[in-house]
Amino acid sequence: MRADRVFAYGAAAGLLGDLLLGDPRRGHPVAAFGRASGAVERVLWRDHRGWGALHAVVCAGGAVALGAVAARVVGPSPAASVALTGAATWAVVGGTSLAREARVIGRALEAGDVDAARARLPHLCGRDPQALDADGIARAVVESVAENTSDAVVGALVWGAIGGVPGLLGFRAVNTLDAMVGHKSPRYRRFGWASARLDDLAGWPGARLTAVLAAVAGPDPRGAVRAWRADAAMHPSPNAGPVEASFAGALGVRLGGTLSYGGRIEHRPVLNGDGRAVATHDVERAVRLSQRVGRLALGVSVAARLLVKGRTS
Repeated sequence: MRADRVFAYGAAAGLLGDLLLGDPRRGHPVAAFGRASGAVERVLWRDHRGWGALHAVVCAGGAVALGAVAARVVGPSPAASVALTGAATWAVVGGTSLAREARVIGRALEAGDVDAARARLPHLCGRDPQALDADGIARAVVESVAENTSDAVVGALVWGAIGGVPGLLGFRAVNTLDAMVGHKSPRYRRFGWASARLDDLAGWPGARLTAVLAAVAGPDPRGAVRAWRADAAMHPSPNAGPVEASFAGALGVRLGGTLSYGGRIEHRPVLNGDGRAVATHDVERAVRLSQRVGRLALGVSVAARLLVKGRTS
């Protein structure tokens, strides 16, 4: 079986597995990678960019190498190759868990239980929930759904199409490293620099595809494109900017503004300033848009892989 068909069948099976099963309650492979990278960090940590770069290479490179070895071992068997691709896709995507967490918070807000929504918000993002009212929580959820659609679904599929199982595992490794050490705390400002920059690079194609697909699948395509072009570059993240701006324009809402992370106040630029403030019901709208984007991303990734393979064969 050709490699493009292996990816097509395996990626579809992996997304179906995510839809039916979600993330495992225990023993998640990403959690295992996090523990391993934490052990490497304890050995390598120095307040220095070079040591941080070594940490990123060892951890992300190890994930890519593991994927390459596994793919080579099962290579002679098409069925085993599809199964491995499906398992890797299921392990690295998180669309179902993203939707589930967002909806739990959305239902709490709809019931008027702001305290329950605040208690649940840390499962989805790193905002300080005590500083947020109901509308602020809803905005945080919509922004997190938009960004994680790229990080947890589309980006993985893009790199799976490019690099197969090694691409899938490598992308998730880079994204996880950024979440662990890529922030600007005193401990990680220098050590995590390489992981953050590597995540920016790896996330670039998936973020742009997510923004395009949000415009295609959203209720206001012109608004999505307009907000993306006008506001994305103002966002401090080169990848979250296009995604959040496109979602904001597609949904007709206003994102960005003042937020708090770990007691640190940030004043983010407003995205789609002509939109209305986020309301509770926009959480479900964002989740549905995220799901449509994920399905389209599978189709685009598979089609691109088939097209490239067809031209080179």
